[in-house]
Amino acid sequence: MIQQEGAGWRVSRDPSRGHYCVLVGGERWAFELTESEWRDLVDLVMTLEQQHRGLVDQLMPEEAIELELDRGVWWGCLSGDRNQWDLRILLTPLEGRAAEGEWTAPAAAAAVAAMRTLWDSQR
Repeated sequence: MIQQEGAGWRVSRDPSRGHYCVLVGGERWAFELTESEWRDLVDLVMTLEQQHRGLVDQLMPEEAIELELDRGVWWGCLSGDRNQWDLRILLTPLEGRAAEGEWTAPAAAAAVAAMRTLWDSQR
């Protein structure tokens, strides 16, 4: 089992748990994911973070930005400014359970960094 957590976020992966082997959570919420849902979520949040990094030098200090992305069963929204941002995610499969979560700044950046670390450790 690999688990990382901080103020307002947590991410863990435990392959021994079977079908729902990944848990992501925030301040007052958490849900379990399948391996496939996990891969798709990581792809979504990494893409949003990369898009933000690509635009940050073009933003004025007081300027806000909101990036949305639909990818498969996931929708995500990164909103904030050049220094900090919030991240909302929504899982909407064709059938079965759905889930929604949100990390506020600075927990959002920490959660995304933990996802990247966990993802990289799987390879």
